Amino acid sequence: MGGEWWRGAVIYQIYPRSFQDSTGNGIGDLAGITARLDHVARLGADAIWLSPIFPSPMADMGYDVSDYRGIEPLFGSLADFDALVARAHDLGLKVIIDQVLSHSSDRHPWFANSRARGDKADWYVWADPKPDGSPPNNWLSVFGGSAWEYAPERGQYYLHNFLISQPDLNLRNPAVQAEMLDVLRFWLDRGVDGFRLDTVNYYIHDDQLRDNPAMAPDPERWPPVNTYDMQDHAYDKNRPENLDFLKKMRAVLDQYDDRCLIGEVGEAPHRALALMEAYTKGAERLHMAYSFDMLGPKFTPAHFRGKIEGFFEGAPDGWPSWSFSNHDVNRHVTRWADYGAPDDVARLAIAMLASFQGTIGIYQGEELGQTETDLLYSELTDPPGLRFWPENKGRDGCRTPMVWEGGPQAGFTTGKPWLPVKAPQAARHVAALEAAPDSVLHYYRAVLAFRRASTALRAGRTEFLDAPEPVLAFRRIAEGETLTCLFNLGPAPVEMPAPAGTPCGPLRNAAVAGGTLTLGPNGVIWLTE
Repeated sequence: MGGEWWRGAVIYQIYPRSFQDSTGNGIGDLAGITARLDHVARLGADAIWLSPIFPSPMADMGYDVSDYRGIEPLFGSLADFDALVARAHDLGLKVIIDQVLSHSSDRHPWFANSRARGDKADWYVWADPKPDGSPPNNWLSVFGGSAWEYAPERGQYYLHNFLISQPDLNLRNPAVQAEMLDVLRFWLDRGVDGFRLDTVNYYIHDDQLRDNPAMAPDPERWPPVNTYDMQDHAYDKNRPENLDFLKKMRAVLDQYDDRCLIGEVGEAPHRALALMEAYTKGAERLHMAYSFDMLGPKFTPAHFRGKIEGFFEGAPDGWPSWSFSNHDVNRHVTRWADYGAPDDVARLAIAMLASFQGTIGIYQGEELGQTETDLLYSELTDPPGLRFWPENKGRDGCRTPMVWEGGPQAGFTTGKPWLPVKAPQAARHVAALEAAPDSVLHYYRAVLAFRRASTALRAGRTEFLDAPEPVLAFRRIAEGETLTCLFNLGPAPVEMPAPAGTPCGPLRNAAVAGGTLTLGPNGVIWLTE
């Protein structure tokens, strides 16, 4: 693939701690990933996205970086990373890595220097206390409590939008921006094909440090609402100056061939779509962006139609990325369990996702129909789960190890895995599904092969159609090819006039007789015109 390979691509997310352990210490690593890349290539993905692999104290499982130019020893070495990139490219897979530019670990040497008022004194966001000694304003941390922490040795507060141990970098500082652009160049020179930009809308803060206004909890918010969601985050993120830095990053990538930027827009649904649009409009910003809009509990035709239609109406020259699961949310087979059995939901979900206009993301294990792992409090490692249990059980349930075969530890490790492999998940291992021709795994491969072969699905425009509830209906239209895509999101069969054309692609639970199409429960069908 050359040119705009990312447009319409299938990106497979790998959570390095949980994919494959090659050493027996119970933690996945780069050599393990390299050994299992054939599975990803055979699935039909175009690229892999690696969650953070940099040196880190692991307070937030790698999203607290202590060295932006190294590899966490638990995962291996730079030589192991180079070998992974080489193997991926040999298999035709692009490599995208996570970049956490909004904040670092408090163990990063930069922060020690800044706290001591060294030559990097203003590399982080510092502010004086109020006269009574309280924090500078009312900004809140995503993980609970004030977003400000007092540093007595400096006599000031520092900003942390996430954990106390994740101080926010001052990306208003040109020196910090220049350093981060050099970090991108370091990894581009090692052969990476793009970056997934964590919390891309958090880069710049309001320089006047104004209080955020109050906001009623958003019923669409996922995961469940906490005090953070009761503020309108007008001043601690989403600043217009963000766009200036995005343009600088894009200029760096444009100096290399066929690279891409994908931004995570962490925002409530009422604002996320507009930010996705703004961040991908034109040729000077991100190549694509995604939000949590499809990572929640909603499972209705109106919801999916509204997100896709809304994006392209607002940004016809922008590009979205859609996914149903990732390392931050409950697995979609579990979230949508009320709409069908796990295998039925898994099949419907991938057929629907693969038909959406945009780039799509698959999270490791979903091709097995994996469900959320039910963990005890004593088994948790994730900060939100440890803090907000039991209302919020954290993200460990979707991060448990990949299951490759039967037997002890499901082929993931020869030691004790960092999170437990439990019976419901162990039963859905790759070897068993490989041996079953009608399995979810084989269905994923068929659907992704169909998408890869279809110009309309990879690059065509979308035209939504009216259809009886609960059917989601639209056409994907490209020069020389039009596909009509119909998805029954309900538990009962639906009858409707049969579209013109001939059925094609991986079909399930659908029949045409006398001009009437019967779309079975959770059934899907594609028809070509």
